[in-house]
Amino acid sequence: MELMITVVIIAILAAIAWPIYSKYMVKTRRVAAEGCLSEYANYMERYYTTHLRYNNDGATPPVANTKDLANLSCAGNSQTGRFYTYDLPAASLTVSAYVLTATPQGVQATGDTKCGKLSLDQTGARGADGTDPGSCW
Repeated sequence: MELMITVVIIAILAAIAWPIYSKYMVKTRRVAAEGCLSEYANYMERYYTTHLRYNNDGATPPVANTKDLANLSCAGNSQTGRFYTYDLPAASLTVSAYVLTATPQGVQATGDTKCGKLSLDQTGARGADGTDPGSCW
C-alpha cells in the first residue's frame, strides 16, 4: 500500500513538472536562436563596413548566403541547428537592407507556436509570426 501511494505521488509530481520543463526548454532554445540571429546581424554589419553594401554588386565578394550562415558556430547541431534553420532571403537583401530569419524545426516548431519564425533586420527591428509575437523577444 505504501509503495502504491509513493508511485501515485511521483506520478502526480511528474505530471506537473513535465509541461513546465517542456515550456522552459522551448523558451531556452528560442533565446539561443535570438542570440544566433544577433551573431548573424553582426556578420552582416561587418560585411557592410567593408563593402558599404549588404548585397553583392559583382565587384565585391558575395555577401552572406544560406551556406555562409550555416558556417557560424551558433547554428551548428551542438547549438541551435537541430531546432532552427537560419536564412537570409534573397528578396530581403538590398544595398542598404536585409532581413535574417530563424525558422523553428521539429519539436521546437510544435512547441513554440507562440512565436514561430523569428526575424531581425538591419535596423534591429525584431519580428515573429506566431500567435503572440509581442512576447517573443
